[in-house]
Amino acid sequence: MGSHGYRCRSSPGESSFSPYEGKSKRSRILCMMPCTVSQLRSASEQKDSFFINGLEINQVSVVGIIRKYKPYVAYVVYTLDDMTGAPLDVKQWVDLEDASMNGYVIPPGSYIKVVGSLRSFQHQRSLVAFSIRRLEDLNEITSHMLEVVQAHLLNNSSSCSAVKNKYMTKENLSNANDLTAYGFTANQNQVFNLIKSCSLAEGISVQNLRTALKYMSLYDIRNSLQFLINEGHIFSTVDENHFKATY
Repeated sequence: MGSHGYRCRSSPGESSFSPYEGKSKRSRILCMMPCTVSQLRSASEQKDSFFINGLEINQVSVVGIIRKYKPYVAYVVYTLDDMTGAPLDVKQWVDLEDASMNGYVIPPGSYIKVVGSLRSFQHQRSLVAFSIRRLEDLNEITSHMLEVVQAHLLNNSSSCSAVKNKYMTKENLSNANDLTAYGFTANQNQVFNLIKSCSLAEGISVQNLRTALKYMSLYDIRNSLQFLINEGHIFSTVDENHFKATY
């Protein structure tokens, strides 16, 4: 069925909706959605928004191998291939003229995980990366593909909205138990909740995290921060010691 004919019923008794009937009625994936390159290339597009199986996607994660890269002054473009379709360009903003960034570019042949947002310019799709990290264990490729299959099954279940409300909505990610179910440890969960609850423009500082989490060592806090950055859940703001949630 074409994307324009897609309908999803939230729960018994509720009216059905189309993803193109207005933003207030759209079903959106507000957290990170695992995808393949093929899915991103075939996603339907409507007014700068992209849809997979009728669901508007926000952030996505992709795993693949770098075939080549092209450096520019302010960013690097990687060609990412996950063998599900034609490779996809991934743009990562970085100042290559900064001496501290020497050796920052990841070489071809490396397997990476990218967290980012899909964009289209002059009919050419690319992924703007929030986070790129090299895989330490190739089992992560299998794990990612299983997550892609799980997300696909959840999105296409007959009770899709009920399932999405339980597993894939922004509100649910604020729940400690569900965060742990998503692979967060107890420490990562607590650090993320504090960062997410901070309303300051510059985000929360490491010092404030230490004050609030007196029972947690600085080492554990830093490890949790690194994990959350790598997975695309948070980002640094004014400096390397202030952080905000990405959603």
